[in-house]
Amino acid sequence: MSDTEFAALALRPASQVMDLPRLGSHFQSPLSFVRSSMRRMMNQHWRIQRSRFDLNEEGFGTAIYRIDTPNARYHCVILSAYLPPEKRSDRVIADQWDISFVLVAGDLDEAQLVDLRRNVPLQEAGRFDARVLVLSRANRSLRNFEQFVSALAEGTQPDPRQLANVGYLYRTTAVYGNGKFGIADFGCLQDNADFKQPFSAQMFAVYLLRHFSIEQIEHMARARNPQRAVKLDIALQRYLGVGNSTGLGMAPFLLNHPQLVDQWILARETGLARVAAQAADPVRMQRFHQLLQRAQLHLQQTVTEDLRQHEQDLQTLVDLTLLGDWLNRQPASDDLWSSLLAWSEAHAGMGCQELLVSLLLELYPEQVTPLADQMGVLENWQLDAQMPLDELRELIEQHYDWALAYDFSDTDAEHFFWYRSAEKEEPRLGMRAEEPGAEKEMQLGIARNIQRCHRALLDHLRAHPNQLTAHFLIAQPAFKGTVRRLQGMAQCTYGEIRTNLLARDMLPIHLLRCKLAFFGAGKFDPKSSRWVRITLFQGAPLVSEIGQPFADDWNFAVMPKGDH
Repeated sequence: MSDTEFAALALRPASQVMDLPRLGSHFQSPLSFVRSSMRRMMNQHWRIQRSRFDLNEEGFGTAIYRIDTPNARYHCVILSAYLPPEKRSDRVIADQWDISFVLVAGDLDEAQLVDLRRNVPLQEAGRFDARVLVLSRANRSLRNFEQFVSALAEGTQPDPRQLANVGYLYRTTAVYGNGKFGIADFGCLQDNADFKQPFSAQMFAVYLLRHFSIEQIEHMARARNPQRAVKLDIALQRYLGVGNSTGLGMAPFLLNHPQLVDQWILARETGLARVAAQAADPVRMQRFHQLLQRAQLHLQQTVTEDLRQHEQDLQTLVDLTLLGDWLNRQPASDDLWSSLLAWSEAHAGMGCQELLVSLLLELYPEQVTPLADQMGVLENWQLDAQMPLDELRELIEQHYDWALAYDFSDTDAEHFFWYRSAEKEEPRLGMRAEEPGAEKEMQLGIARNIQRCHRALLDHLRAHPNQLTAHFLIAQPAFKGTVRRLQGMAQCTYGEIRTNLLARDMLPIHLLRCKLAFFGAGKFDPKSSRWVRITLFQGAPLVSEIGQPFADDWNFAVMPKGDH
């Protein structure tokens, strides 16, 4: 995309886009990582073959899948074991799971397999090398797993409503990549044509878990009743996803990688601006109405016990109906899509507005999907010690005026503090006035840090008006990290989340949803303001369909109709 073309696009301002509740209203889109991973698999005709399936009648044992891409070979090793009921937990402190699995680069010999069998079930406590790209574990859905096996064993299909309520058989509780516990570092994948995009290796491993879950329940049904057992209906297979249970551990990523977040948001906003600049035609308008109806049905079939999320979903459904009615009264025109966006901002809530963004991104794939190749960035935090202090002051006041607006003399503005638990090194959230540990606070209060830096900088400038950034940091070395961040983000349009993450009314669930929507999550079901369950790959093509004609049209999956 040329600089001239970029300048001509009407991008939404960061003051609007980077508002935390808006980020917490995102939905999956063609730029989500599960979508781009699926396009790569389908378009390049990846081959996924089962090379070992040593499972007993209860589904316990070892399964190995060999993956051949045009560029390389990989193996996925899945270890299934009995999990005592008292050990069943989605919390990070768990030390046993129904299955544990890894994605490994290259060929797999018996010596390595023995080593993996010893270490993979240990997860964080295991020992791994850089041949391992992804390390993960998952638990069965108690509401679905046995019902599915029993139905297939009796020669019948499970009730699709079970998947509308809980869209998976397995729920991952962590999907590790990027150098965790000795596995391949992010840099190892920079030149990997298959997995150089952010989180693409992790998403592919989750996709293989979905495939295994289907093969495992069919195997268990046959073992239970060889004469009557049937395979899972293809429509139900497609509707089956993989669950994920995610808590506060995911939240700091968005704060610690603002240049990467900027790239993600910029791609999304650029895609939206490209679509808004297109002239609407009757074919695209019909396509939009089809997508709108599917998204409405998907949202109606999304079950959550969280009152805030339930009310937001209901309001979004009301707004979508009004939006569809308004659009029905409009003729095709050059500015219809931009007018539709303006209508939503004037008449609808954030849920409807951001769902509309996802739907519009589906309309012109030739304009949008190439942007998926621009979702990665080599982050650079080079300190410019020669920057005049006046220039640094202007940078703060122009780019971070939102951070300077908070009143930190109000105790509600510093209600929370973020820290790492000693037990699992996982981020946690404490209440400053009620809990100990604030002296070990993680530096996620970006707005507060900016304010403190700005105040110290002004004091220094009054005494030394012509000095450089180097002089300031010699006098105030504690602000080096903040200054590097300020300078590193100076050229970014987006990236900084415009909120005070220490405030009493801050909802961490917004951070989780934003990142999960970029992963490609659906069926958001918050269990509190601090953790959420979601579903990935629901509606995606099956392994058996790789290489067949592919329309890339599986977003917002809906429950299959008819008898199965």
